[in-house]
Amino acid sequence: MTAPPSPQPKTDLPPEFAFIRRHFLALAGPAALNLQDDAAVFSPPQGREMVMAVDAMVENVHFLPTDPPDTIGRKLLRCNLSDLAAMGSRPEGWLLAFARPPHITDAWVEQFCAGLAQDQARFGLSLMGGDTTSTSGPLVLSLTIVGSVLPGQAIQRCGARAGDGLWVSGTIGDGALGLRVLQGVEPPLADPTGHLAERYRLPQPRIGLPLHGLASAAMDVSDGLVQDAGHLARENALHVRIQADQVPLSAAARALGPAWQEVCLTGGDDYEILFAVPPEREHQLLSCPSLPTPYGVVPVTRIGQFEAGVPGVSVMDGAGQPMHFKAKGWSHL
Repeated sequence: MTAPPSPQPKTDLPPEFAFIRRHFLALAGPAALNLQDDAAVFSPPQGREMVMAVDAMVENVHFLPTDPPDTIGRKLLRCNLSDLAAMGSRPEGWLLAFARPPHITDAWVEQFCAGLAQDQARFGLSLMGGDTTSTSGPLVLSLTIVGSVLPGQAIQRCGARAGDGLWVSGTIGDGALGLRVLQGVEPPLADPTGHLAERYRLPQPRIGLPLHGLASAAMDVSDGLVQDAGHLARENALHVRIQADQVPLSAAARALGPAWQEVCLTGGDDYEILFAVPPEREHQLLSCPSLPTPYGVVPVTRIGQFEAGVPGVSVMDGAGQPMHFKAKGWSHL
């Protein structure tokens, strides 16, 4: 694609357009047309299909007002990248809707954009466009992610069969525990290295996790392991049985003890990949339980199995007894 002409200096821009050029123009790629038009122009890479997703984040719901602005920008991008990772897609670009309340200063926006710049360079994509507006309520951010995948290779939530193993990447529970660390719950949670708080503020999207030809179904874990496993179960009209003692926890989460197990299993903010693997393919993972990505090797763990039965999820403790929780995960409504 031919690059658009360099933007010309503007001396009489309305406040909104001056704000956009001051903060967001440096993030824009060729598809954004210098952020001068109402829409982007994007040609998918030859021979690939487009994959798109959108997620919103609201102040005091998805992030804390005290979170550093750069980590809020990075988390916004990473949460959307996680949706692409679950489908085996690579990122191509993103669009942003920014509803700015009065307490968000220009200095705050500069730091927010610095975080976005850092991660769009890391993950290989650029801003395509978006919209800005003002609001009297909390800060509201909405990001639309654009990715691409080879035809027929997008991994969907449906596709699992009875007998498939249930696997998860990374570790579970750190994000939910990190939120409680930052909220100062009582009794205080020990987080001497800052690992838990960091995992809440900066999830690790599993971009490049090589699941095509291995997984029969997949989704990312954002609203709680138990709840999201239930989503997979219902999409496939199957029952999922999870072995709680097989769910991988970080050293920081294990150090807090079993009293926090329910939070780990249901709290959300993990942004790991939950996926089904047919029995005939599991030997690849059982012999070497990790997968390579462009950002390092990611451990994967078998935590349960898909079974015929009433669609839903059961969680069993180490003695084989069913576990019961106050809630299975985060509800958006």
